[in-house]
Amino acid sequence: MSKPKLVEKKYLFPFIIVTSLFALWGFANDITNPLVAAFRTIMEIPNAKAAMIQFAFYGGYATMAIPAALFVRRFSYKKGIILGLALYATGALLFIPAAQFEMFGFFLASLYILTFGLAFLETTANPYILSMGDERTSTRRLNLAQSFNPLGSILGMFVASNVILASLQSDLRDSSGNLIFESLEFAERAAIRTHDLAVIRDPYVALGLVVIGMIVVFLIAKMPHTRDENPNSSVRASFKRLFKNTIYRQGVIAQVFYVGVQIMCWTFIIHYAEDLGLSKATAQRYNMVAMALFISFRFISTFLMRYFNSRKLLMIFAIGGIISISGTILIQGMGGLYFLIATSAFMSLMFPTIYGISLEGIGEDTTLGAAGLVMAIVGGALMPPLQGMIIDFEYVLGFSAVNLSFILPLICFVVIARFGFVTSKEYQK
Repeated sequence: MSKPKLVEKKYLFPFIIVTSLFALWGFANDITNPLVAAFRTIMEIPNAKAAMIQFAFYGGYATMAIPAALFVRRFSYKKGIILGLALYATGALLFIPAAQFEMFGFFLASLYILTFGLAFLETTANPYILSMGDERTSTRRLNLAQSFNPLGSILGMFVASNVILASLQSDLRDSSGNLIFESLEFAERAAIRTHDLAVIRDPYVALGLVVIGMIVVFLIAKMPHTRDENPNSSVRASFKRLFKNTIYRQGVIAQVFYVGVQIMCWTFIIHYAEDLGLSKATAQRYNMVAMALFISFRFISTFLMRYFNSRKLLMIFAIGGIISISGTILIQGMGGLYFLIATSAFMSLMFPTIYGISLEGIGEDTTLGAAGLVMAIVGGALMPPLQGMIIDFEYVLGFSAVNLSFILPLICFVVIARFGFVTSKEYQK
């Protein structure tokens, strides 16, 4: 029997334009992560409150994933994508009034609406990619599509570092490395706040216009109908089957912890570097190095799946994450930062691999199953504020609270390693 093609010719153009969406939400994710550190200074708020940026951003996924799945079942993948893009553009353009009114809550609401759109896109695009060909190549195909997600991410990081963080007047420091902003009078701080919020606003407005352009592309593109499920089938019956599926259920839990570890590592790398005396803009460049590693190892892991079982690779990479994050916790100074950067290499294959393993063989329940895995992105909403609370202590039992806070990512990697081990054993049976 000949090996099935990764992407059949008839699906090539739809595969390309749907894959472009992965880069589009990767950009949104990683232009947003540095805003936690930026808003902490600009709005003069504690780390835990600033981390509500992530709560709003990833909370939108949890709110809209199930409605998005029901919409796709009722209509089509194409309409789901178009509605998702419309919500995405709306949230981005709402940064205009948010900056005008200078309200932190308004920014949170804008990001919340923006991620309504991302929930639609992820609930639609991931299963759509899985359906574009033979099921035997579905996990590899999703890994390939997801490889373009970090390309958008690194562009988002570049814009965050060179357009946003480098232009923030609130992050200027004196010769001793102390923030000048904190010592200024109220009126001077207010003027800087207005300037810096405008700096944050402009890239989101540009992003909103790009997304509107993508809406036009999908409106005129001819997209194939590849769903196997019956839109009139019982939603309740689908939920029951999914809940009884042990691999799927454990996969959702593993995905919660994976998204949590990804967002914590990429959000608080700036705090870790600042704790070593580096500026936000410099710290973000280290984040970009971490992303470059992530991209490289995403392609490497996709190649390795041709020869090794994806479940076993997931377990091995999770063990690598446990080792590297332990170095982040235990080693003070730049060595700990280098271990934190290296952690991104081990995270590279996790999201699409957990996703693909969890959805294998669930047939007509695929769209609702995908929604459950998109809801799992709520891990990115729940865990960063917890890590922010630990960091606010500054020191815990004589240890740097920033270092110690990475115990939370360590726990996440343990959960993921267990999922890889269990599913590998099941596959061997």
